Amino acid sequence: MYAIIATGGKQLRVEEGRYVDVEKLSAEEGATVEFDQVLLVAGEETKIGTPTVAGAIVVGKVMRQWKGPKVIVYKMRPKKHYRKKRGHRQPYTRVLIESIKG
Repeated sequence: MYAIIATGGKQLRVEEGRYVDVEKLSAEEGATVEFDQVLLVAGEETKIGTPTVAGAIVVGKVMRQWKGPKVIVYKMRPKKHYRKKRGHRQPYTRVLIESIKG
């Protein structure tokens, strides 16, 4: 059984017992989170939402908060002595999917 959820501006395919890395959630490690924007639930019977499946919830447990790899942003204008170097590390939350209800 799997589901497609929407979180952090992205759509993700999730399965029970697996973890998924999502945009940072404001939850502590070990806390339970619920995703109510479920777009599709597939198993014995497939339910497709318009736009979401009514009453479907995906429950997960926060495993850890972490940052992704550093991305370098470098801007330069040739012959003008303009150079700007910036770095960015996107924060993520790792969530273990415990159950799919719907």
